[in-house]
Amino acid sequence: MITDKTINFMALRKFFFAVAVVLMIGSIASLAIKQLNLGLDFTGGALVELNYSSPADLEAIRATLREEGWDDAIVQNFGASTDVLIRLASDDPDLGSQIARLIQNEDGSDVSIKRVEFIGPQVGEELRDKGGLGMLLAMAGILLYVSLRFQMKFAVAAIVALVHDVIFTLGFFSILGLSFDLTVLAALLAVIGYSLNDTIVVFDRVRENLRIMRKADLEEIINVSTTQTLARTLATSASTLLVLLALYFFGGENIQGFALALIVGVGVGTYSSIYVSNGLLMTMNLTREDLIPPQIEEAVDERP
Repeated sequence: MITDKTINFMALRKFFFAVAVVLMIGSIASLAIKQLNLGLDFTGGALVELNYSSPADLEAIRATLREEGWDDAIVQNFGASTDVLIRLASDDPDLGSQIARLIQNEDGSDVSIKRVEFIGPQVGEELRDKGGLGMLLAMAGILLYVSLRFQMKFAVAAIVALVHDVIFTLGFFSILGLSFDLTVLAALLAVIGYSLNDTIVVFDRVRENLRIMRKADLEEIINVSTTQTLARTLATSASTLLVLLALYFFGGENIQGFALALIVGVGVGTYSSIYVSNGLLMTMNLTREDLIPPQIEEAVDERP
């Protein structure tokens, strides 16, 4: 039954659905034109890990590298203020050793070399392809799971919402030119799981109310169902965002991309669970009959 406390979410569904379409088009355009700023995990390059006896001066290290022509080198702390990680895109397998010797000669005995690695372009390409394949397999598994647990219209709505979340998050990184590495890819897979969980909670209540509210139409049922799950959705999103904000501001540069991707994904996932997936259920005209399992006709014995 609809009460005064029921929020009429679907009254603005066309507007918010149009916003979602615009965001998708903008994200796809940026991915096609500007593309992603792939990190060393995918492009290949040199990685050097150094350990200082006292907190390292990152600006001084960057200045030293710029003097040698390595303006695009990424210099950041790794774990502690005395540990430094230097990353630089290159196809020269000896570059890491050159950088390590340069820094050690500059700073003398104050620094020790902990690790020098080179990631080849072929390895990066393989990681990128396997990451993309993993995401597609996750989508296919979700489509199968939701279609078996609920119904195909629910599955289509859930998948479209998940695709929207992933493309928007990718577009966010593309538009701002942020580095996209394996940690961000892992965050995208986590966004898929989080958004699906949020959508499933709403869908479960919609399915239940379709059977209980016999005289209500689909729009009323979705409004009631979304209102009933709103407190749970907001509590989960708020608590998750608090943790992610702490990771982003205090977790160090190495996981900032991971935390930022999840922050964007959680925000847009909450939005899509209410307006994209539910809006699609209305567009596809979900009915109570869709929830009735098909009857298997018994064979008629025509023998005399």
